[in-house]
Amino acid sequence: MENEIRIIISGGGTGGHIFPAISIANAIKAKRPDAKILFVGALGRMEMERVPKAGYEIVGLPIMGFDRKHLLKNVKVMYYIWKSQRMAKKIIRQFSPMAAVGVGGYASGPMLNECAAEGIPCLIQEQNSYAGVTNKLLAKKARKICVAYEGMERFFPKEKIILTGNPVRQNLVETTMTRSEACRVFGLDERKKTILLVGGSLGARTINESVLSNLDAIAADDDVQLLWQTGKYYSDEIARRLEGKKPDNLHVTDFIADMAAAYTAADLVVSRAGASSISEFCLIGKPVILVPSPNVAEDHQTKNAMALVERDAAIYLKDSDAQQQLVEKALKTVADDMTLARLSANILKMALPNSADIIADEVMKMIEN
Repeated sequence: MENEIRIIISGGGTGGHIFPAISIANAIKAKRPDAKILFVGALGRMEMERVPKAGYEIVGLPIMGFDRKHLLKNVKVMYYIWKSQRMAKKIIRQFSPMAAVGVGGYASGPMLNECAAEGIPCLIQEQNSYAGVTNKLLAKKARKICVAYEGMERFFPKEKIILTGNPVRQNLVETTMTRSEACRVFGLDERKKTILLVGGSLGARTINESVLSNLDAIAADDDVQLLWQTGKYYSDEIARRLEGKKPDNLHVTDFIADMAAAYTAADLVVSRAGASSISEFCLIGKPVILVPSPNVAEDHQTKNAMALVERDAAIYLKDSDAQQQLVEKALKTVADDMTLARLSANILKMALPNSADIIADEVMKMIEN
């Protein structure tokens, strides 16, 4: 077709990159159902599974990050970067994209570099309040840079920046489920306050250990119930450690597929401070205690969390303090209706809705121009 639109979306590695990428693709398809969209990810990373489930084709590059602890291993990394760039050139020849979107992650580097070298207009989407290395390197070549936080001109050229927010999973904001219905999904008592604890799909050891270390305090508070996603990686170990000790008001699962229901049931969420999760909390106005992971580049999760804390829109707890303080703080907060209402009102003020639509419009403008 002469008017057919062809777009590459590249990046991934975590849900924080993949969910926005799929949301952008869905927004483009809603505007142009005839659009051909090809995802380019990193072999062995979760996008290779998640993207096809969302109905899109994906090609994997043999790309990986630099090993800062074992420098000699980077000889292999350099080879894979070279090989990925060669593959990216071949993908461009075969697919002939009219625009490229980078969402961060290993694969977006070689793919968008090659697209820019071929004169294909590129847009990058930065989810965090502290820009990732790949996006900082791509910024000079990008036509547009879509961000979720103010003040990002310290990383990117000001004239390219558009404040769009982060696209989130559409079902989270479109759900019509009532709290009563959501509680029934998980076998919860709708009369009790509910704390939802999540550490991402793989889980978070600190959050898990915080619960395991405070089972007596949880059992003693009969007015509260906890819905705890342990993560599949930790589920067997936790099941063993809970044998004969699990309080009746602690509901344990390795993975929650229906996060819309989980958020609806929750009065308070305990979470890491990934950019996509924070964007979701803003859009649904959910009070949250953030425990940033210390194991991420540039400590960007702490920076994400502080952007909310500075506006009294979330509670922050340092990872090293969580095992001693998290459960006590969560039980105290969920019982305080005034605090919950204040946090909810303030986090809603930070919401940037329709992000995927705005980014899709920018992609269309690049093609038209």
